[in-house]
Amino acid sequence: MSGHSHWATIKHKKGAIDAKRGKLFSKLSRAIIIAARHGGGDPEMNLKLRYAIDKARSVSMPKDNIERAVKRGTGDVEGMTFEEITYEGYGPGSVAILVEVLTDNRNRTAGEIRKIFERGGGKMGSAGNVAFLFERKGTFSVDAAAVDEDTLLGIVLDAGADDLKRSGNTFEITCDPTAFNQVQEALKKNNLTPTVAEIGQVAKAPVDVDAETGKKVLRLLEALDDHDDVQNVYSTLNLSEELVEAASKE
Repeated sequence: MSGHSHWATIKHKKGAIDAKRGKLFSKLSRAIIIAARHGGGDPEMNLKLRYAIDKARSVSMPKDNIERAVKRGTGDVEGMTFEEITYEGYGPGSVAILVEVLTDNRNRTAGEIRKIFERGGGKMGSAGNVAFLFERKGTFSVDAAAVDEDTLLGIVLDAGADDLKRSGNTFEITCDPTAFNQVQEALKKNNLTPTVAEIGQVAKAPVDVDAETGKKVLRLLEALDDHDDVQNVYSTLNLSEELVEAASKE
């Protein structure tokens, strides 16, 4: 789990920079459009939409942008049609990678993602190649200085969480995606603001690699995440605190 949490934290910091150049808002708009198209425009009835809107609000995306994206999803406003696709492959050190994209041109995006894999020392595979190595989970990271472990354990287990573990200076909480909103509300009610709160793919068995290989994998993950059509990138890399520290010095 620590690997997932650290990568989510890196993405969160990078997201603040992306927001300044509009890239993050564009990605979040696409997620809202797709959610509204599949489940309707009411976030109370459409949990996927509620999650997408909450994520957009967390980075101060303007209300007008959010409302426009919802209307495009429900068909009230015309716009490009996006398609959800997951690409799978391997990076250096046989680390499995999942890439979730929203694209208006499947052929163009597939070619570009394939090139990024190859340039980063990896290889894109066929559908089902690595998906079985992941499971969909809700994940939260809470600052360990904000609450003691027993208190937090009681709060999140009562709300339906599966597990809580300490990793360095944070507590990491996992839950079934269906319990995500309940756990989030329970944390909010107890004045606890998680540094990471997301639903995503978590590696069933994280892979350990040496520092040099780990840095190569991180560079590939960041290159994939930087592509305009990419919504999320997940890997089986066990991203230790030592590896994060080494990568941050590059």
